[in-house]
Amino acid sequence: MYIADLHIHSRYAYATSKDCTPEMLDFWARRKGIDLLGTGDFTHPAWRAELKEKLEPAGNGFYRLKEAYRIRSSEASDSREVWFVAAGEISSIYKKNGKTRKVHSLVLLPGLEAADKISARLQNIGNLHSDGRPILGFGCRDLLELVLEECREAIYVPAHIWTPHFALFGAKSGFDRMEECFEDLTPYVRAVETGLSSDPPMNWQISALDGCQLISNSDAHSPGKLGREANLLDTGLSYEELYGAIQEGKGLQGTIEFFPEEGKYHYDGHRKCGICQSPMQAEQSQGICPVCGKKMTMGVAHRIRQLADRPEGFVREEAKRFESLMPLTELIGASAGYSPTGVKAAREYERMLGELGSEFEILRNIPVEEIRRVSGTQIAEGIRLLREGKTERIPGFDGKYGRIRLVSRDERENS
Repeated sequence: MYIADLHIHSRYAYATSKDCTPEMLDFWARRKGIDLLGTGDFTHPAWRAELKEKLEPAGNGFYRLKEAYRIRSSEASDSREVWFVAAGEISSIYKKNGKTRKVHSLVLLPGLEAADKISARLQNIGNLHSDGRPILGFGCRDLLELVLEECREAIYVPAHIWTPHFALFGAKSGFDRMEECFEDLTPYVRAVETGLSSDPPMNWQISALDGCQLISNSDAHSPGKLGREANLLDTGLSYEELYGAIQEGKGLQGTIEFFPEEGKYHYDGHRKCGICQSPMQAEQSQGICPVCGKKMTMGVAHRIRQLADRPEGFVREEAKRFESLMPLTELIGASAGYSPTGVKAAREYERMLGELGSEFEILRNIPVEEIRRVSGTQIAEGIRLLREGKTERIPGFDGKYGRIRLVSRDERENS
């Protein structure tokens, strides 16, 4: 089984780190424990040229970093091989059925040659140079048609489908039904990306998604954010088998998830006024901020509640498994009382990777006693609590990330 994070961004995308280069993405994918990584931003000419310079074909529809660009380290994960697949996100902003729609799409391709062909068509529609995730006044149905005309083996996935502002089902500018968006081409949409603010059980409430595979990716804007969400695949390492996994579920074992409450848009709210409300509270207040009287941003939990035709707790037939994790630096901070972005947490993170292995191995597999030997009782206990799902979740809202707190046995017994 291997781990794939298929939706990321390069340094050419808006609001991304300058470290989003092929060599740094490869380095951090090894540290995280990711085997297959989307290139991100295949429509951007300069990024595509950099990918061609620094990557080499692996002969299976994937690429690998050329040895000359590989960053070596003394970490246990240094020997890991990372594969890349051509991928990119496209933003469609357009009018349909009397409303302005804003939807992001993820496209995966069997090679950079296909990326050249699709980009040549898209450059006649909008500017591909200004942003790695181009904004096009081009409808999703027509985008899907163009992609399939140029490459029948392309994988088209509506991205982070519940995000309020830029998503297929987004409360602000999305659709209520997939068929309204894709019309006659709806059968070609075989997978959806659930996004950071929802998890599979939330999506199981929507029967219209039963024919789609549920995938998860990080949408990372910096190398350190890789793997926030990812996919668990039990296939050979080839584009053909990736296609089968994403489009048909063959070998798609499940996903690694953010806790959805930690996502920036889980609950309704108004960040400026510090107001966060559950779906039931927001319905009672009719979506109006009690402080300023303006309309709040509807969260993902509320939007799913609007469209759901099944109760909470429903389990989809043949549902894939999922694991809810938190980033290791956050866990170190929560367990040891450090700031997750501070020097102490960073120092401990480096030590753990150097002595124990990749981040996913530490979070998921390495025995707690081994972690205790390296990092002490507090962090080992934090890993155990995370694996057992013993957490308190403070929901995010209106662009503000939520927080996950590990709950000890004493706290549970005294509550």
